[in-house]
Amino acid sequence: MAIYQETITLSPKSKGFHLITSEIEKALVSIPSIETGILHLFIQHTSASLSINENADPTVREDMEHFFSELADDKPYYIHTYEGADDMPAHIKASMLGNSLTIPITNGRMNLGTWQGIYLGEHRDHGGNRRIVVTYYG
Repeated sequence: MAIYQETITLSPKSKGFHLITSEIEKALVSIPSIETGILHLFIQHTSASLSINENADPTVREDMEHFFSELADDKPYYIHTYEGADDMPAHIKASMLGNSLTIPITNGRMNLGTWQGIYLGEHRDHGGNRRIVVTYYG
């Protein structure tokens, strides 16, 4: 079994859900002899998340942002506001959506469904660069 790992850095993105599948695919190109195995993605932040969802219609990403904003933003009872009013909502959204994904690799490619793509959920108004640890087991 081979294990390969690298950390990629995504450029800052606006608050919302962003399709990052192609950026993950670029990281896979540098893995030698990738054929069959498991890909694990882990985001090293507590105010951003990873998820898999619709990759074709961008209105899904807009609807996701509206739903999670309505659910978690602007609550008067938040105590943790050290980094601003978007701090606690970002932590809640990241906890709900998660910080890692596991994806099968088949024939050297991520074995996602036809309409599946990898999302970065940016939950801060100004989140900055985001680091993702990409680990391949094969």
